[in-house]
Amino acid sequence: MKRSGSSPRPSQGSARPKVLLIEDDPRLGPATKQTLELDWSVTLVTDVESAFRAVETEVFAVAIVDRRLPDGDGLDFVSWLRGRDNALPVLVLTALGETVDKVEGLDAGSNDYLVKPFEFAELNARLRALTRDYSSGGNGIEIGSWVFFPHNKTLESPYTGRILLTEKEAALLEVLSVQPAVTFSRQQLLTEVFDNSVQEGTVDTYVHYLRRKADTDLIETVRGVGYRLGTPV
Repeated sequence: MKRSGSSPRPSQGSARPKVLLIEDDPRLGPATKQTLELDWSVTLVTDVESAFRAVETEVFAVAIVDRRLPDGDGLDFVSWLRGRDNALPVLVLTALGETVDKVEGLDAGSNDYLVKPFEFAELNARLRALTRDYSSGGNGIEIGSWVFFPHNKTLESPYTGRILLTEKEAALLEVLSVQPAVTFSRQQLLTEVFDNSVQEGTVDTYVHYLRRKADTDLIETVRGVGYRLGTPV
C-alpha cells in the first residue's frame, strides 16, 4: 500500500502520551484500550486505512499494530511509516509468533514484537521503554547552533542568550523539533498545537512569530507541503 505525504512525531506536552492501537478483534481491542487508558490516551482503529488517516492528522508517541487486519497486514502500515522517514515507535502485537514472523516484523521496521496472549503489565512496560527516550525532560534540543528547552519554553541563542516563548510557540517548535527530518502539513500542526476552531493560517502566523523572535532559518518552508525544522546558524 502506498500513500504520499509526511507524518508527525509526538509532542510530549499532553498529560498522557498518545497511543495508536490498530486492532480489529471486537473484544480485545476495546479491552486493551480501556486498560491502557489508565496511563495513555488511546486511539483505537480497526484497519490499515484508518491507521493511515489517523497519523496524517494526529501525533502519537507510539503505535501498537496487529498483523491480521481486514484490509491487509499491519506490517503494511509499518513499512509505509518507514518509507516516509517516520520514526514513530511501533510495537507489533499479534498471534503470529514463529521466529520467521518476528524476523519479518522487525525487518519491516517495527521496534518491538509481542505475541498474543500477553500480560498487560508487560505491554505497558514495553510501551514505556519504547517512549522513554522521546521525553526531552530538562535537556535541551539542539537546532543548528541554537538550543530549545521545551520544559521551560525557552530558546538559547548563540548570540543573545535565552529567548522566552509563548505556550503555543513552544508547542509548535516542540512538534517540529522531535522529528526534524519530517515535513508537517498545516493541518497536522493545527490538530496537534491549536484549537480546531482556528484556521490553518494560524500556523503561518506562529511560524512568523518564531522566526521573528529567533532566526528566519529556524523553520523551513517546504513549498506545497508545509513546514519542517530548519538549521539556523
